[in-house]
Formats: sequence, structure tokens, C-alpha cells
Amino acid sequence: MRKLISVVIFLLITGTNPVFAQEKLSSEYKYGLDPAQEVDFYPLLGKPQAPLVVFVHGGGWVIGDKAIGTRNKPAFYHQLGFAFASVNYRLLSKTKPQENPTLSPNDQASDVAAAVGYLRNKAAQLDFDPNNIVLMGHSAGAHLAALVSANPSYLETAGVPMSAVKGAILLDGAGYDVNRQMDSIANSGRKNRWATRMYEAAFGLDPKVRQELSPFTHARQPNVASWLILHVADREDSRDQSEALGNELNLNGSSATVLAVPNSSHRSVNQDAGSAESFVGKAISIFLSELK
Repeated sequence: MRKLISVVIFLLITGTNPVFAQEKLSSEYKYGLDPAQEVDFYPLLGKPQAPLVVFVHGGGWVIGDKAIGTRNKPAFYHQLGFAFASVNYRLLSKTKPQENPTLSPNDQASDVAAAVGYLRNKAAQLDFDPNNIVLMGHSAGAHLAALVSANPSYLETAGVPMSAVKGAILLDGAGYDVNRQMDSIANSGRKNRWATRMYEAAFGLDPKVRQELSPFTHARQPNVASWLILHVADREDSRDQSEALGNELNLNGSSATVLAVPNSSHRSVNQDAGSAESFVGKAISIFLSELK
């Protein structure tokens, strides 16, 4: 029953119609031994060696699925000339890490990188360009996509050269600097206990661990060259986190564009990442056209 409630809540947060979650998949591949380590691949038929967009779902690091949140994204990116993939990764326990220390966002980022490495090794069979990949994530998935794109150790371990990932698209994440985010929540008047529990369950209580798992920490290392960071215009924590990460990346010599999405919500930003007529879709279209 709890699992069903979690799924329903996730569908409401991400704006996913359950019908889309049941849509027939093009191809499903296992990139690891764990049942959760799977990736769906949507080929761009008729275009050999197409570039590839790899999507990382959100869900607070504890819920979510590669089919949920994908919706109309494959068709949208196909129209832009890209193949599309959506990644599952191992989900964290909803208990505190000290009660379940075997898994952390570090492992989840490793899963995302491993999925990219797996797809890249099958590029000839799947018929996409292994050296023209874009990582995209929403919410917690934006954190993981950013961590993999900023900290070169993940892609290196997966056998993927950083140069193969041409860009990163982040959709309304708020965990790019985990310590700052948790301090902000603690010091806010709203006393968001739910958010506090979510971050503590994912990242624990050690500030050094939180810092290491923050994309902001690694922004001045060699990283992905081009970034598009989108956030809900009136969501304060996402705005502050997005602007701080973008500024830090630009100081390093990367090219990071940070855009506030007007008249939007956390839910709609994810939906609109598959809509050609939306602010988000248009921004992504321009960003991807400049990467080609």
C-alpha cells in the first residue's frame, strides 16, 4: 500500500499521466546486475549516428522510474535529431543512511555513468554517435546528472571520456550545493521538515560527505563544457542553487546558461522538457542546436 501511495504521489509531482507510464518501450537493456540497473533506448530511425540525449528521472532519490516522466520526450528529441534514452538507477532506502549505509547518491551517480558507458559501448549496434551525448535530469535526477557532469571520476570509472558528453541540461534541481541547501531549509521560517528528512535520508549528517556529493564542489574541475540550467522562476531554493552552480561553472571556463522559467512549477518544467511550444522546450531546442 505504501509503495502504491508513493507512486501516486510521484505521478502527481512530476505531472505524469499513468497511461504514458505504460507506453510500449522501444528497447530495454540491463547495464548492471541489480534489477534496477536498466535503461530504455529510443532509436532515431532513419538517421545513422544521431546524437543522444540521456534522461535521469527525479523522485527525491528514493522513488521514480525511467518510464515515469519520459512521456513525450522521445518524440520531441527525435524531432530535434536526437536519439533518446531514459535511465533507472538504484533507489535509496527511505530510512536514514546510518540505518542503511550500503547505498548513497554516490552509487546512484555511478549508476548513471555506468548506463552511459553501457550505451556507448553498444553505439555501433544502436546506431548513435558515441561521442555526442547530452545528459539531462529533473529534480533529484538533475542533481545526479550535474554530479556526473561535474565530477570527472564517475565517467572515468565508466570508461567514458568527458569529451563524449557535450552538454548537461538540468531541470529545476535544488541540491547542487547540499550543505547550503540544508542550511537554507533549517534557517527558513517555513521549517520544512519533509525536505529536511529527505536530504538527511539521502546525504546523511556529515558535512564533508554532503560537500563531496555536491556538483558545486566539483564545478572548477575539468567537466562538461556546456550547461543549460533551468529553474522555476519563483522557487527560491532552486533559483539560488541554479545561479550559484552556473556562476561557479562559468568561473571555471565552462559555458553555463541559467534561465528562470516563468509561469511554471516543478512539475511543469519536467513536462515542458518534451514540448516544442513551451519556454523550456524552446530553450532546450536552442541549446541543443548550438551543440551540433
